[in-house]
Amino acid sequence: MTYKTILLHLDSSKRLGERVAIAKHVAETFDAHLTGLFALSAPRIPTYALAEAGPVVIEAEARYRAEAAQQAESAFAAATAHQARSTEFRASRRDALGAVQLSARYADLVIAGQPEPEGGSGVDATFAEDLVMGAGRPVLFVPYAGRFPEVGRRVLIAWNAGREAARAVTDALPLLMRASSVQVVAFDPLKGDADHGDLPGADIALVLARHGVKVSVAQQHSDEVDVGNQILSRAADMQSDLIVMGAYGHSRLRELVLGGVTRTLLDTMTVPVLMSH
Repeated sequence: MTYKTILLHLDSSKRLGERVAIAKHVAETFDAHLTGLFALSAPRIPTYALAEAGPVVIEAEARYRAEAAQQAESAFAAATAHQARSTEFRASRRDALGAVQLSARYADLVIAGQPEPEGGSGVDATFAEDLVMGAGRPVLFVPYAGRFPEVGRRVLIAWNAGREAARAVTDALPLLMRASSVQVVAFDPLKGDADHGDLPGADIALVLARHGVKVSVAQQHSDEVDVGNQILSRAADMQSDLIVMGAYGHSRLRELVLGGVTRTLLDTMTVPVLMSH
């Protein structure tokens, strides 16, 4: 298994260059075709604004999108000018979620940005979670802050023995097989009803070892700290440059009301995170 077609979502983020650089690096690593797709969420123009100055508002919105698309294309072209493998740029007028989900069906991996505070990237606040739920492909989220010269050298797998986690591990195999170290960590494995087996994390680590992955196993327990923040703390201690995890093992409604690991990581990730659902 490898990645041969990678889809990169481009938006109006000021930090778009870091995302493009990571996508270029991953594409070069796997000798993959890289598609840069520019798409923003449909504008939410208040009715009163349309009533008072409809044509002016619509024209201003169209101008903003055209300028953002041009900037994204320039950044993508500059970063991939000397890339040996094929690349292409596309700009879609469709709503970002529908455009990216459609193109994701024809890709092995999707690279997108972490949601930015105050909607600075031109996509809806729920874009990231809606994307990972509906893409049908693994999504590698790049944080909106920080620099990441390497991704996938030291990997933390957040393991809970669930379907989504198993999917994420399989989807991440091309990266895991190239990593210098991979640690499978079962966080609070004694809580809940997950069937971890006799030694939490050992069975999935054995599967990975058969693929040649350099893997170790650990457990982490805490009564005071939620699992999401345990993952972030562990990643910092390990100096991880990638977290692999399943997304929304519980229902989105439950996570919305009670909080959850996926929401915590999407809100506060400090390193790139590969999620699958």
